[in-house]
Amino acid sequence: MLTLGRQQKVVLPQYHERLKMIPTFNDEEKRYLDSVQKFADECVAPFTRDWEKDTFPADIWKRTAELGITSCVLPKALGGRGFSCVTYAELCRILAKADPALSMNVAAVNALCVAHFEHFTSQEQNDKYLPGILSGDIPLSWGLTEPDAGSDARRVRTMATPIDGKPGFFNLNGEKMFITNGGFAKLFIIIARLNENELSAFLVERDQPGFEDLGRIPTTGVSASYTLRFRLNNCVGWHTPGSFEQVIGLLYRGRIGIGAMALGIAERALELGIEYSKQREQFGRPLAAMQSVQNMVAESAVQVEAAKALVHKAAWMYDQGMNVVKEASYCKLFASEAARDVTNKMLQIHGGRGMTFEFLIEKLWRDAKLTEIGEGASEIQKLVIAKALLK
Repeated sequence: MLTLGRQQKVVLPQYHERLKMIPTFNDEEKRYLDSVQKFADECVAPFTRDWEKDTFPADIWKRTAELGITSCVLPKALGGRGFSCVTYAELCRILAKADPALSMNVAAVNALCVAHFEHFTSQEQNDKYLPGILSGDIPLSWGLTEPDAGSDARRVRTMATPIDGKPGFFNLNGEKMFITNGGFAKLFIIIARLNENELSAFLVERDQPGFEDLGRIPTTGVSASYTLRFRLNNCVGWHTPGSFEQVIGLLYRGRIGIGAMALGIAERALELGIEYSKQREQFGRPLAAMQSVQNMVAESAVQVEAAKALVHKAAWMYDQGMNVVKEASYCKLFASEAARDVTNKMLQIHGGRGMTFEFLIEKLWRDAKLTEIGEGASEIQKLVIAKALLK
């Protein structure tokens, strides 16, 4: 309730709703995020350069599983931590500041893979796989992208053919590429075609005849993520209930996670740029005293804060059960472009040194680009937003 001088009192109910979008965490969530922060500080950040030279350590999914990092959003009834989307976004942000590649993989495992077991798998499938997933013995990966199908998911050509005498089981034939965490995964959730018009999802075990590893795909950024290309030759897939439209809807929470990842990258880059500008002197004074540097810092800080607000709003709305198609694209589009812009500005502050491997800023600069591409490129986000506004 606001009183404007002698004017009539104006009620602004939405103001109080907006206050709820500012993230607050209960004691359980705080303890959880504190443990994630400790893990990021002690077991992730010091090794981000080493991991980039190859990949994560072999026990990474066992260690993250022990902390509940890979089951953050899975309901407690299924053995997960049952945390909110706001907590999931904070998890992705914390990890991104330590190692963006790990954040990307954790975002995908939670939003796409583990969530699939929450919404679409049968009790029999849960009984078989969830114990290993929760222990970290069964790393997961989500397989949508193909050589000719990326943003246009309906171009998927991997075919699923029913196996006679085995209801619910299909032979899968096709090729997948750019599969996040594919090098570690023992179980894949594969999007395949039932017929000319219908797509669906299948559980495919890696260790079976017909699964052909076509090799790791080296990437410029987030290179610690073991991105895989593989071929399916009559691989057995266990069909999971749910239409393609329902399954692909998991991407909305995934976009919030990538937005939070981008936010973490931008935050860390800004910290590094500020720190360097205070230490480095040119023309007899610190870079931080120069107006051009101050402008870059100020512009970047505003982008970080705006990205944070959009990520928090989308995550909060998701937790309220609201439609977040547009808001997930808002946060993913803006935060990813903020990560690109902020890392670019902070690298500029570092000058030539920023282009060397001595300084972490160049890695963040490269890692940031993925956030404009993964979980739907920026151009797709704009199409989604425009469609929602112009319908």
